Amino acid sequence: MHPTETLIRDYYAAFNRADWDAMCALLAPDVAHDINQGGRETGVAAFRAFLSRMQRSYREELRDIAIMVDRTGTRAAAEFTVHGEYLADDAGLPPAHGQRYILPAGAFLAVSNGRITRVTMHYNLADWIAQVGG
Repeated sequence: MHPTETLIRDYYAAFNRADWDAMCALLAPDVAHDINQGGRETGVAAFRAFLSRMQRSYREELRDIAIMVDRTGTRAAAEFTVHGEYLADDAGLPPAHGQRYILPAGAFLAVSNGRITRVTMHYNLADWIAQVGG
């Protein structure tokens, strides 16, 4: 297994354990996080704040994770299925009352010096809204 694949697997395993410290330890200090259909946030502190917001509103587990790594190990993609529960209202989205959802999603990642330098998330927001009854 390529070291980049191991890094990405460790990152998503930490996500599934809700181990934000372990996740953030795999990020470069100036990590760029491109939020699905949103803006870009930079740095581990901003990433931790994002995780905190997500933890308040969602409980998620990623399954069927497939990871693809380029020859250089500097770029990777991950595809997975999100199994989640919408716990608390998130700004600009439908009201939450424990709705469950299953959503295909993916990420593009950049890696340098054994750390993740960019995470770009993609999923179908309209599909998610339809599943939670928006």
